[in-house]
Amino acid sequence: MLFWKKETQLDRIKYKLEQAMRKDAAFLVFGSSSHQYKVDKKLSTKELAQWQAKNQVTLPEPYAQFLTEVGNGGAGPYYGIYSIEKATSYTASHALTTKCVLQPKMTKQEWNHLIEPLISDEDISDLEYEAARDRMLGGMLCIGTQGCEYDMYLILEGTNRGKVVYTSDFHPDHPFFFVYEEHFLDWYERWLDEIILDYDITWFGSRMPGNEQALIQVYQNATDEEIKTKALEGMFKFRKISQPTIDFLTSVAEQRQNDRTTAIQLICKTSVDAGRRFLLEMLRSERNEEFLQALNILNWYGKSVDLTEFIQVILQSLDRVHEAETLRHVGYVLESSGAITLQNFAPFLCHTDSNIQAAAIYATRNCPNKPESWKVI
Repeated sequence: MLFWKKETQLDRIKYKLEQAMRKDAAFLVFGSSSHQYKVDKKLSTKELAQWQAKNQVTLPEPYAQFLTEVGNGGAGPYYGIYSIEKATSYTASHALTTKCVLQPKMTKQEWNHLIEPLISDEDISDLEYEAARDRMLGGMLCIGTQGCEYDMYLILEGTNRGKVVYTSDFHPDHPFFFVYEEHFLDWYERWLDEIILDYDITWFGSRMPGNEQALIQVYQNATDEEIKTKALEGMFKFRKISQPTIDFLTSVAEQRQNDRTTAIQLICKTSVDAGRRFLLEMLRSERNEEFLQALNILNWYGKSVDLTEFIQVILQSLDRVHEAETLRHVGYVLESSGAITLQNFAPFLCHTDSNIQAAAIYATRNCPNKPESWKVI
């Protein structure tokens, strides 16, 4: 949350909506062109009471306050917040008053058991499928969409009442995601803060909140490896990181195998030169996984950097490439340098594995002097 103070959170949100609109005047943030940071007319307290009486639901207070004091939908994460009328139309009416079966940090086994009727029974009738789906989405209100299969729901009852959940289709081993914030207004204000601070908010809300210092502190204080990993991953929302944070990540990369690759990737996102020695170590590693990870990092962040030193190591390592995926990424990195030739890719073009052949053909598609070099294959 940004440091300035207003009288209430609702006051801050109204102020920050104006700030966000000025910051993203060109509507470059995903989904912003659909709402343009404008909220709809506020819901009256009478209208709210009528809706709650009709649907036999009492909305969580922070969300109800947003509807009556900020706006009945409009500006919000992704494609915005639905009006209460639209939210109702996207939610099965009988599901509003049922129990919410979802919990944060559900195990894959718990999740798979819940969705089994939806993914395993090929003979399930439409009515049975709808009943099973409504049970999964019960006790929640659909408040917006992220596009495609992804929606945003608000939990209406139980111990997680007021929390926002990101939903998708029902995929095995992928429970729905509970955002970090305890209630709607905290989540909404974080969205505004991250726009104003020019964070990369692709998939907003899915990464741990906090600035660089806060995330470093979480990492250092955590005893749980998953929390440590999520603290580091939370730093991907920063377009650039400061030198003290680069120093911290360098220490992590040197001392901790578990988070080494994530730390190196974060360093290279800001400065490939700062992560150069780590990338060279990864390219020279005997582990194919590290070699591939280094190629990925160079492909993502190395397009405006002199890669001569890396390319030399990659070319010297071509004889260790035995998988199509690795060869594809070799091609991505070498392509811009002009280092791909029919000669050095000949073993792959003639390979018995058709997937490796296909990757090699794609990589060499722009090679010059093909007629002169065709005898190679």
